[in-house]
Amino acid sequence: MGAGLPSAIAAKCLNPAKRVLAVCGDGGFMMNSQELETAVRLKLDLVVLVIEDSAYGMIRWKQAVDGFADFGMTFGNPDFVAYARSYGAEGHRISATSELAPTLEDAFRRGGVHLVAVPIDYSENMRVLVDEIGKQRFSG
Repeated sequence: MGAGLPSAIAAKCLNPAKRVLAVCGDGGFMMNSQELETAVRLKLDLVVLVIEDSAYGMIRWKQAVDGFADFGMTFGNPDFVAYARSYGAEGHRISATSELAPTLEDAFRRGGVHLVAVPIDYSENMRVLVDEIGKQRFSG
């Protein structure tokens, strides 16, 4: 957890002509978010997509499937747009699904470091990954 941004920086350094998109959950992103400064300082063309649910989603799902109480899995986030700008990167917030592809394309076209924050509702994932898988796992 937390390796998305540093790994994307390494991928871009090794493959400067290729498009690199870091896809990070908000919890993992915040573990190494200061590396935005590195990407800006190195003048990389890098796009960072932060999926924002204000929780450690994968850990939460796994614990729920295993019957553990939901404790300590949620947190508050900074304003990711302002956070990106504080490092000299560009920040974007998606408010409709129709904005995602054009925002990503524009970020790649313009170059530089871009952070794109995408709020997400995982309630359907909880139904499938916790409720349905949990029933199958414990019923048979």
